[in-house]
Amino acid sequence: MSMNSTDFPLVWTSFAQEPGHDPQKDFDEFAANLQRGEPFVLLSDTPPGEDHEHSPEEKKRTSLWMKKHKAQLRSLVLALIMVEPSSAKRLGFKAFAGLFAKVWGYPLLFAASREQAIEMANELLRKERSSR
Repeated sequence: MSMNSTDFPLVWTSFAQEPGHDPQKDFDEFAANLQRGEPFVLLSDTPPGEDHEHSPEEKKRTSLWMKKHKAQLRSLVLALIMVEPSSAKRLGFKAFAGLFAKVWGYPLLFAASREQAIEMANELLRKERSSR
């Protein structure tokens, strides 16, 4: 998962797995966004590949990283919004959303387009600002 934080607090992520990709770079970038101390929204228009199986080492590294950053993940990441044009696929992913939220500490939401995802993200950010 790579991140593009150019438009922070909107952080675009890609779940595409490229050969030679260094997952530590992803953890470092995610941690850097958390260290800003400001709420943000993750957005992605590339769903996780079904063909990528995480190694036991990757799973352990992810679990340890999540435990270390649990409080920040819950308080600063408002949601991950996945762009999926297919309503059937969005419906299929929704079954996974509950488990995702329990594991990561923030909701997994779905949008039909990039524009809708950005609108949803901006609304979440507005609500967060007004609740402070």
